[in-house]
Amino acid sequence: MRCFARLAAAVGLLAATTTAVFAGDPASCKAVRFSDIGWTDVTATTATTAMILKDLGYAPKITVLSVPVTFASLKNNNLDVFLGNWMPSMEGDIRAYLNDHSVDVVRANLKGAKYTLAVPTYTYDAGLHDFADIHKFATQLHHKIYGIEPGNDGNRHVLKMIKDNMFDLGNFQLVESSEQGMLAEVARAVRDHKPIVFLGWEPHPMNKLYPMKYLTGGDALFGPNYGEATVYTNTRAGYSKACPNVGKLLANLEFNLPMEDDMMNMILTDHDDPGVAAAKYLKAHPEVLDAWLAGVTTFDGQPALPVVKKDLGVSS
Repeated sequence: MRCFARLAAAVGLLAATTTAVFAGDPASCKAVRFSDIGWTDVTATTATTAMILKDLGYAPKITVLSVPVTFASLKNNNLDVFLGNWMPSMEGDIRAYLNDHSVDVVRANLKGAKYTLAVPTYTYDAGLHDFADIHKFATQLHHKIYGIEPGNDGNRHVLKMIKDNMFDLGNFQLVESSEQGMLAEVARAVRDHKPIVFLGWEPHPMNKLYPMKYLTGGDALFGPNYGEATVYTNTRAGYSKACPNVGKLLANLEFNLPMEDDMMNMILTDHDDPGVAAAKYLKAHPEVLDAWLAGVTTFDGQPALPVVKKDLGVSS
């Protein structure tokens, strides 16, 4: 809980430094370095923010990194912005960086998310409702739980369960893969009507693509209410002060579940490039730009809103 108190204090401090209208940024701020941890929701929000910054005359760069490398890179000034700090599941990842003040928390950019273990609905209907039920299906599950990329916080929770024999899972194996690799296993299991336990989260099109249920019983690991999560925007220490115009944009950015679901569906189902998905969404919903670009300018100090709307081909 002390970590959340520091998080709230950091959010308040950053908000206080990003309320004014700024006239552009210094030349050192033109390149904006983002981390994308390979989760489609983070890919979508990062692509959207980068697209806006490019329209404003900045030079955004997106690098795909693991969660641990992301926080280390923010501390070492090798990155500027991370839009995917899922809390509380990443509390262990960010704690040391909050303690030494090497990473700033700008704001919560998404509320009402969730992240925990899930199963297909037919497996739930067969009696696998809770973390404590998983071991009862060990044979059918081939003693496997499917995760995503190595180093991910959700994977570490599963590895802890296995290591500590929590819920009698000591003889289970975590299958680490990418998000896409894990979902391919889910799709195969659903097609064959076979049981599978996997990391599930919302927002994500998986919630509509597959008949699925989230498991109870994981509160101590993933948090209460099925791993109810808030996603935060992080920067390297002092970034919003050094680059106040980008800082103002980051302080304004707030997403929602339907918005992210739409963009993620374009990326995963329609196979759109993330930047294309972002542009499609903003063309269909230009009203979100009014709040996002309030008090924001182009890199050379012009009002941001008409420039971005013109580039998108929408009326002001």
